[in-house]
Parts: sequence; C-alpha cells; structure tokens
Amino acid sequence: MPLEMGPAIFSPTMLSQKAKYGIRALLYLSKQKAGRPVVIREIAEKERLPRKFLEAILLEMKEAGLLQSRPGKGGGYTLHRSADSIPLSRIIRIMDGPLAPIPCVSQTAYAPCNDCLDERTCVIRAVMKRVRDATAQLLDETSLGDMARQQDQLTGALAFLDYHI
Repeated sequence: MPLEMGPAIFSPTMLSQKAKYGIRALLYLSKQKAGRPVVIREIAEKERLPRKFLEAILLEMKEAGLLQSRPGKGGGYTLHRSADSIPLSRIIRIMDGPLAPIPCVSQTAYAPCNDCLDERTCVIRAVMKRVRDATAQLLDETSLGDMARQQDQLTGALAFLDYHI
C-alpha cells in the first residue's frame, strides 16, 4: 500500500503493474515498422494486457510526450521518438513517480522524513541515497531500445534451445 509523504507517493514496491504494462506496450510499439500506428486492441491482445487499463496507460504516456496517436481508420499509437532515446527511468517515473525508496533522497519529489532527527547524520538516508543513485544510473543508462534488443536476444536463445527429437 503506497504511503503519502509530501508532494509524491512512495510505494514499497519498486515496479508497479502499471509500469510493467507500460514498458511492455512501449516495447511492442518499438518493434513495429517505423511509423506504423498500432491500435490498443492489437497491443492488448499480443501482450495479453487488460485493454481498459492499457488505454489509461497509453494516454498517460502520450500526455508525457512518449507517444503520438492518430485517430480514425489507419490510426493508432506510435513512439514519438526513437526507442534508443527513451530511458527506462523516464517510463518508470511517468508511471510510478520517484525512483527513490524514501522521500528524503528523491531528486524529483524531495520531502523530509517526519521522524528523522538530523538528515545530515542519518545513516538510513545515506544508504538509501546510494540505492537511489545506483538505481537511477542503471535505469538512466538503459533505453527502451536496449531492452528491445535484449528481449530479441533472449527470445532467440530460447528458440535455439527449443528443439524436438
């Protein structure tokens, strides 16, 4: 259950179902022929995602500038920019908010902890800042394109191992 602390909501789980669905939908779009719009129904069916939830997720991604859409026949969603220029950290921040495990180490939604005696000497804060920094660095350095290529490698490796006698 998320805890409300200051201007943002901090959740004890690192990656919500909403963020996972959003990443899966963006990965699907990243693998389409450049410029080919994809309708929500297709993404939902191919990725086995709940359509209504996916609609809300894609709208949020569009409002954040990651997607563009065309209405009508031949319309649908496409990535607004290349998959290599979309860091995983941006997707997660759009879907889940701050990457920080506690509010006092957040760079985007800082809030002091109510029970902290002195932030400058708080060892919990010091360790959680290292966790936040390492997490942010990894997610900033991993693009949607990187994930799509890794998915292709994993899928290719499984296809190679899937043989019948």
